[in-house]
Amino acid sequence: MPELEIAIQSFVKGFPDFLMHGGMTLALLIVGCTIHVLLTPMKEMKLIRDGNISAGISLSAVIVGLAVPMGACLVTAASIYDILIWGVVAILLQLLAFRVADLILHDLPKRIEQDQVGSALVLAAVKISAAMVMAAAL
Repeated sequence: MPELEIAIQSFVKGFPDFLMHGGMTLALLIVGCTIHVLLTPMKEMKLIRDGNISAGISLSAVIVGLAVPMGACLVTAASIYDILIWGVVAILLQLLAFRVADLILHDLPKRIEQDQVGSALVLAAVKISAAMVMAAAL
């Protein structure tokens, strides 16, 4: 039974940090996705509700593109401040990834609005690739 007691003590000691770190990471993910939706020219939520597949791919890439580096940060963070700082960096770099994809594809928001799936897939690849590199750099 000593193993069970040790596990319970570990849980009791670690649970508050789990809630705080996990909660901060989840909050940053939600804030990052919200900022992206507000700052991009296309109205992704409306487009998705109207059946636009490209908008769905684009928003999905945002969510995954933010979750990957934030998850890696959560694993490596020494404190809540690490999560906050690197989470903000991830948000900014994902916004930059959108701009890079827009420069490559020209008029990316219009392409998404026109439901050009190929453009949405390239955007998704750029965002997820950037996320993987960021996560590895942490």
